[in-house]
Formats: sequence, structure tokens, C-alpha cells
Amino acid sequence: MSIEDDVALLERVPTLRLLGDASLRMLAIGSDQHVYARGDVLFSAGDTADAGYVVQRGSFKISADDAGSHEIIAQPGALIGELALLLAMPRPSTAVAQEYSSVIRIGRGLFQRVLEADPAAAVRLRDEFAARTTRIASEISKAGAKLGS
Repeated sequence: MSIEDDVALLERVPTLRLLGDASLRMLAIGSDQHVYARGDVLFSAGDTADAGYVVQRGSFKISADDAGSHEIIAQPGALIGELALLLAMPRPSTAVAQEYSSVIRIGRGLFQRVLEADPAAAVRLRDEFAARTTRIASEISKAGAKLGS
């Protein structure tokens, strides 16, 4: 894929879209592309998270380490491991390629350099995370109220 194709793909990711064209271009130029065969593991639960991944083609099954009761399928345009772009943490889940697949790997160091170079993009991203946290807290509060009734 060309840099322009990568920028277009990154722009489809709601979180990354907040960064703007110049920052997306920096991410596209500085990131790596990796290919996985069906059954290959992208990462395992407990691994140190040092990057996020945008699915280019194919799909990945993401499952929590609790007997597979919580699974999702990440398809092209999905960002896997979003928090790893900001925080060093153990992976809470395992991601396995469901078919021939490829990803754009965005390392945390690269992502942080992009945010440092574009403070306005960092503020937009912070505001989005704050809004999400507020929505989640509200949903938890509503669910708690229903359970208490």
C-alpha cells in the first residue's frame, strides 16, 4: 500500500481521525506493516502492550483470557489495542488472525512523538477520551441503579 492509502485507512479510524491529516501522514510514514497467516497470533493476553494496530485487510478474533466468553472480530479499519498507544500495560486479550491479514503497527513512541508535535491534536484526543469516560461512567451508573431497584 502507498502512504496515501495508509493515510486514508488511518482516517477511517474514529480515534485517529481526530489527529488531522498532517499527524496521520506522520503515523503512516513512521509505522510498520505486518502480515499474518490464518491462526497467527498478533499478541497474547499478558504480553506487554507497546503498540496499537490498524487492520488493513483480513480479520482478527480478539478474546479475553476468560475461556473465550468475550470475543469480537476486528475487521479492516479497526484499531486494536488503542490504550497501548498511551500506556504501558499488559494486554488484556489475545488477537488471532482469522484469515490472511495485515495490519499497520503504530508504536507508542511514534504515537507520542506525533502528539508532542501537534498539541492541538493531543487536546482533541484528550477531549474524546474524557467524553468516552463520561459516557461509560453514566452507563455504569444507570446499570447500577437498575440492579438496585
